[in-house]
Amino acid sequence: MIIKKRKEKKKNNPFYDPSLVKRHASAKRFKRFTLTSLIFSIAFLAFFLFDITTKGIPAFKITYIQMEVTYNEQVMNDSRKAIPDEYRKIVSRAWLRDIPNRVRANPELMNTTKLEWVLADDQVDQYLKGHYYKLKRKDRHLVDELKEKNKIEQKFNTIFFENGDSKIPEYAGLNSAVVGSVLTLIVTMLVAFPIGAMTAIYLEEFADDNKFTRFVEVNINNLAAIPSILFGLLGLSIFINLFGLPRSSPVVGGLTLALMTLPIIIVSSRAALRAVPDSIRQAAYGLGLNKIQVTKDHVLPLAFPGVLTGSIIGLAQAMGETAPLIIIGMIAFIPDSPDSILHAATVMPAQLFTWAGMPERMYIEKTAAGIMVLLTVLISLNAVAIYLRKKFEVKW
Repeated sequence: MIIKKRKEKKKNNPFYDPSLVKRHASAKRFKRFTLTSLIFSIAFLAFFLFDITTKGIPAFKITYIQMEVTYNEQVMNDSRKAIPDEYRKIVSRAWLRDIPNRVRANPELMNTTKLEWVLADDQVDQYLKGHYYKLKRKDRHLVDELKEKNKIEQKFNTIFFENGDSKIPEYAGLNSAVVGSVLTLIVTMLVAFPIGAMTAIYLEEFADDNKFTRFVEVNINNLAAIPSILFGLLGLSIFINLFGLPRSSPVVGGLTLALMTLPIIIVSSRAALRAVPDSIRQAAYGLGLNKIQVTKDHVLPLAFPGVLTGSIIGLAQAMGETAPLIIIGMIAFIPDSPDSILHAATVMPAQLFTWAGMPERMYIEKTAAGIMVLLTVLISLNAVAIYLRKKFEVKW
């Protein structure tokens, strides 16, 4: 009854608008929809991070078996003879093959027998982590027996950070990909940052507003939106086919990513320059300074935090790119770290892409752990960009 009287009172009001109720209801529905979308996005992100973390954390531990290892002339010819026969199926083949190299590096090992922790096979590692049971029954019994005698331990996986790629899962690591990523990003920043920043300064401070500059601006904005794989095709046709630079090298990868990063740096740098108040320029002109002095001594120092932030964000985006680097061959099998920007190399995203296609179960762990490392680097770069912007930002 009370509700009915309220409705009649509203209708008798000369300023009452019947469509107002519908608009309020529509606004509430829109608000609920946006809130639901936000909750869904956060839930999906939390699920993604939880899944990656639960799969990746086990990769930071790897299994070792304690046993006696013999070093002699027979072992140098056949490294499998370094350990007892019954352990050969549960020990890493890569660890056994590396024995001659260890003896050459440490001659005092020759003609000795030592109790050592030996790297276990990937199937043993996965069996102990409870993922699957591909081991033969007699090997499982042997592993269980060694575990009861405390001769099996899971230690921190230094191999993951010290070794390069390998076809043997337990011996594969990120080292060569990390070094390749660093070299590639150094080339990218050395090329993209000065060219991008100077282009932005010219377009914003010195260039006349004519058809040519407007044409350049439109093309820069369009380049920032095209698929990244097209930059890979451009790098393949120009840097490799035309200039003859080494395929799969950090120099080609860096130049390709520099082309992709340039529009981002130019757009962000122009926005930073545009944010400097015109009163700064007018005051400098009033003191008798010319345009170059005004830009160099007053405008650029104030805009530099924004320029630096945009460059770091562009670098972070380049670090996560895979498609253009696949086109120029940086997805090749690279077990050793490159010594220079002209040697064959791979990068972290391409390495993770390769591991994701491997059939062995251990590569799933290593892929997830590599994603965790890559996410940590990208988040750190973005945090540095935010910190530098807050530290050097000038407020008027």
